[in-house]
Amino acid sequence: MNWKFWTKRAESTEKKKKSVLREWWDAILFAVVAATLIRWLIMEAYTIPTPSMENSLLVGDFLFVSKFHYGTRTPRTPLQVPLTHQKIWFTDIPSYSDAIQLPSYRLPGFSSVKRNDVVVFNVPPRFLNEYKDYPVDLKTNYIKRCVAIAGDVLEIKNQQIYINGQPAENPPQMQVSYHVVSNDEINPRNLEKLEIDPDDYNYLGRPDPNTAEYTMFISQEKADELAKLPYIKKVERIVEQAGIAREVMFPSNNAKGWNRDNYGPITIPKEGMTIEISDSTLALYGETIKEYDHNENVTYDSARLLIDGQPVNQYTFKQNYYFMMGDNRHNSLDSRYWGFVPEDHIVGKAFFIWLSLDKHASFFNKVRWRRFLNLIE
Repeated sequence: MNWKFWTKRAESTEKKKKSVLREWWDAILFAVVAATLIRWLIMEAYTIPTPSMENSLLVGDFLFVSKFHYGTRTPRTPLQVPLTHQKIWFTDIPSYSDAIQLPSYRLPGFSSVKRNDVVVFNVPPRFLNEYKDYPVDLKTNYIKRCVAIAGDVLEIKNQQIYINGQPAENPPQMQVSYHVVSNDEINPRNLEKLEIDPDDYNYLGRPDPNTAEYTMFISQEKADELAKLPYIKKVERIVEQAGIAREVMFPSNNAKGWNRDNYGPITIPKEGMTIEISDSTLALYGETIKEYDHNENVTYDSARLLIDGQPVNQYTFKQNYYFMMGDNRHNSLDSRYWGFVPEDHIVGKAFFIWLSLDKHASFFNKVRWRRFLNLIE
């Protein structure tokens, strides 16, 4: 008789050893789940593909964006391949299914979007999203500086931003365009010494044998430095005159003579702000009310707004909006051209740079070590 019947046999307690394949699968699954949670709740990695934020952010900067500053959004599109955005890597195959669409909420954060914050957001208009109706959280990511928050009155005069009647602080090393005239074509090595790379200029040609012309997107300090060189004839800042309208400006029916250097005044919509409906307010806010303020069955024309078929004489906004601009003021597709950023399109705050690679530099100078772990301001 077995008097130790309460003990399990040794062989029954032995766990079957996992196969190498199973161990790899468990490790990969854990890594994907952990990375997905971190990417959703805490931080997400981005890279800078265009020069629209120079000199604050450079092409080739790799940065982390904080989700917890403004509060993480709950996913609107849960059926999605993990760690993807719009498409499966290296393909044109959609990475998501819109069969299930959930209401989106924002978890509590410890800050709100403030003026001068560098913000990542889902760019609102359809034409910047391949003319596709992506869910909000899957629209194309943009990064710009918030120059005006909800309720602000923004105006640009002669390239200077004014907020509520006061001149706004300009970003350090802010760039605009200059007309540069030299005796001859400038050697690329000389431009490299000045830290002016091919993304910063356009060669316009030679009007005569002794003249070469360029448009350069540079800071005032760089323009002053350039003007001191013996082979430079002229460095002239390019400013669009007030009252001369650009057809590409927001709103699209711009009859006010606004352009990139002289714009507004315009009030940024704020949650709870009420406007009277008229031809002038609909010209500024009609598209926002229809497309982004969580209304259904909205139509409007030059003087009437209808919601669910009923005419509306006043309208109260349901969320906050923001006005975003690039620090490279003449080389940035921003709110001046397509309008306000709704609060539910805000992704997070640009936090710090963890790597920066110069695509124009030689192999041994590829890494911009001076930008390593720089906080973004």
